[in-house]
Amino acid sequence: MNNWINSILILFFVLFAAYLLLKYVQLRGLVESRARDLYESWQNREMDRQVSEKADTLFRTWKLDEEKKIRQDAVKKSEAVTRGKVTEHLIPYFSDFEFNPKDARFLGTPVDFIVFDGLSEGEMKKVVFIEVKSGKNDTLSKREKLVRECVDRGKVSYEIIHSRNNR
Repeated sequence: MNNWINSILILFFVLFAAYLLLKYVQLRGLVESRARDLYESWQNREMDRQVSEKADTLFRTWKLDEEKKIRQDAVKKSEAVTRGKVTEHLIPYFSDFEFNPKDARFLGTPVDFIVFDGLSEGEMKKVVFIEVKSGKNDTLSKREKLVRECVDRGKVSYEIIHSRNNR
């Protein structure tokens, strides 16, 4: 009977060991699966973080470069405008200006000059509206075109306005 009990005990221990081995294999698979999931999740977050940092760095670099370009362009345009304004004022003193500088009056807008041709010599020949264009831009603005069209149609007059103090 002792042998029989020993056999049952051995069988019980073998079955118990087999059960423990089976549970170990199942738990090991679950742990490995969970570890793999956690690693992949961490890896994805880390990649996203690195991509985000790289994108932020690239964006900041691009932004600084573009701001620098915009500032340089603004300075160039400002210089061009300043040169244009100075040139407009000096045009009557250039050798190819066909009128007497004393007869030219700078307005700036909507035309640059009105020339009273011959006024300084006491013999008026004509009144000339002059728009100065410098550089590559020779296109008239809408307001400049309106003035030119009005002059071309002869819609120019001379008026006297009396102030209240002189009546």
